[in-house]
Amino acid sequence: MPVHTSQSSQGNRGRGVGLGLALASALAFGGSGVAAKPLIEAGLDPLHVVWLRVAGAALVMLPVAVRHRALLRRRPALLAGFGLLAVAGVQACYFAAISRIPVGVALLVEYLAPALVLGWVRFVQRRPVTRAAALGVVLAVGGLACVVEVWSGLSFDALGLLLALGAACCQVGYFVLSDQGSDSGDQAPDPLGVIAYGLLVGTAVLTVVARPWTMDWSLLAHRADMDGTPVAAGLLLAWIVLVATVLAYVTGVVSVRRLSPQVAGVVACLEAVIATVLAWVLLGEHLSAPQIIGGAVVLVGAFIAQSSAPAKGSVEPVASGGTERELSARGTGT
Repeated sequence: MPVHTSQSSQGNRGRGVGLGLALASALAFGGSGVAAKPLIEAGLDPLHVVWLRVAGAALVMLPVAVRHRALLRRRPALLAGFGLLAVAGVQACYFAAISRIPVGVALLVEYLAPALVLGWVRFVQRRPVTRAAALGVVLAVGGLACVVEVWSGLSFDALGLLLALGAACCQVGYFVLSDQGSDSGDQAPDPLGVIAYGLLVGTAVLTVVARPWTMDWSLLAHRADMDGTPVAAGLLLAWIVLVATVLAYVTGVVSVRRLSPQVAGVVACLEAVIATVLAWVLLGEHLSAPQIIGGAVVLVGAFIAQSSAPAKGSVEPVASGGTERELSARGTGT
């Protein structure tokens, strides 16, 4: 009996740590848009800002990559997928989106990802979902319609919205790939090593796409305007690299390992709220009442969709034929 109590207590502590890390990740990611947009408005191309962000973070994490170089042999597909989707895809689509639409709107569209994770479970892993989950998806889509004000004929840039949706699709890959190996019998790849090589792969891909040699590097020595307040461009870049990338990815991936893609996705939805509030305060990006209500509905829908799934390690059946742990192992091929 004491052993069972001790294990339960340790499990609760681990879950508490995981939730804390997920919240820290949401806070860190949420500050990226408000720091990046002034750089973009100062004249830097969105892709160049993405490249600076990812390449800078890759440089910081390079010693970690060297330490975990065995991952190149053990899990090359995981590292390539994480770099292409979770790093290059999410960042490129998101930064391109905020150059055309408000930060808050871009993030709210991106955070349809938790509902899309549910779609992955239902149609790719072929596991049934609950009615509550389906209701969550309906609410998320309905809230999105309010955010983009469909009754006024898409008042925002249509390409910007598509780019934000692309970021949402890539973020699905982030949650799914971050969980790879955590439920298998094999030793799970070290999350720091996965992040380090993901950043290196992302840098390689973005170097070809962004062509940083064409960037006006002198802009980084000047100041950028943050809603009328001049801020050193180098300081904004340091925040993006160290906090909104390195810290955000490390805490995010570790939290998914301790929780699950579903639960971590719920907490990550707070990033949209954090970024919208920061954009409102620091950038002066005001949203209308219907857009605020729609954003709240998006988050509520995503929360319902994800919280309807059992937490990691639950023995409660998700579908006929096994527990969530067993089905997850089969669905991810681990």
